[in-house]
Amino acid sequence: MIRVLVVDDSAVVRKILTEELSRYDDIEVVGSAVDPYVAREKIATLSPDVLTLDIEMPRMDGLSFLGHLMKHHPLPVVVVSSVAPHSSRAAVQALSLGAVDVIAKPSGPYSVPDVGRELARAIRVAARVDLRHGNGSSEPESVSPSAPVQRAPGAPCAARPVRAVHAAESGRAERAERVIAIGASTGGTKAIEAVLTRLPAESPGTVVVQHMPAGFTASFAARLDERCAMRVSEAVDNDDLVPGQVLIAPGGHHLVVQRSGTAYKVRVKDGPLVHHQRPAVDVLFHSVARQVGRNAVGVLLTGMGSDGASGLLAMRQSGAHTIAEAESSCVVFGMPREAIEAGAAVEVAPLTAISGRIVAALR
Repeated sequence: MIRVLVVDDSAVVRKILTEELSRYDDIEVVGSAVDPYVAREKIATLSPDVLTLDIEMPRMDGLSFLGHLMKHHPLPVVVVSSVAPHSSRAAVQALSLGAVDVIAKPSGPYSVPDVGRELARAIRVAARVDLRHGNGSSEPESVSPSAPVQRAPGAPCAARPVRAVHAAESGRAERAERVIAIGASTGGTKAIEAVLTRLPAESPGTVVVQHMPAGFTASFAARLDERCAMRVSEAVDNDDLVPGQVLIAPGGHHLVVQRSGTAYKVRVKDGPLVHHQRPAVDVLFHSVARQVGRNAVGVLLTGMGSDGASGLLAMRQSGAHTIAEAESSCVVFGMPREAIEAGAAVEVAPLTAISGRIVAALR
């Protein structure tokens, strides 16, 4: 049984979440708290395995509480937040402080069962998280092609090279042929930030899928844009994919890359869930394999499940250079492990080395 403490100042939300979670045989709601002060006392007496946490609460906001909690008594936390702009920005900040996942609050009675299922899934993942991992600094630092890496089983001694990306090369149109594709799930917000903040401003056009609900990815992109040398935004259908630009898949939609003459654009699409996700990493990676081929670099970061493994394999088979995050830095070593076992990764590298490996591959 996974013991859960529900922390929210709304009595209605506490009741809804408790009732929904009580439907699952492997989850037990051991208590609830109206604010962080009550939560602190109940953590001491009830010893929960996972907390669900609201952000906007009286006496102490959820971000302040989360910061104290991760410093003094680390516990897996799933944020349950409104999708209002202020709340979604705070929820993304909570992920950077160490929360495992973010779930949107029910928008009405018809959404309650869906939210309950998503919350149960997130709690199961959170219960398996190793909080010692995934804490690589996201501060920019120089990238080194000689950063230590582990050669994936069965990988060749050297990947098929892709030409270097430098501002002094022959021009923007030629450099637009290169594409970087990144996928992640649990723990991915911090991991993606760690990778992107270490990439130079003139890096190739970059596409990113992070498993995240609709309403939160715009705030995630805005946070990254403040911290990265590249420009970062939430993808809009038919956006051009150009050097120096990062496009984040919007929550609730798939993202694919499409060739447009000698350049690339992205398409934002509806469609069925893939691996229970929309956006799905596999959808993006398979499109990159078909449309970009050997001129791409694919990176699969921390996450539960197998999303991205088959797409990364397709990218490698198309000639792309592929990298999987090493177990030593993963919050959840699920998606990268599946890719490594499938032979999809040319390289396996810890989080702090991945940006350097991307730069080296582009040379």
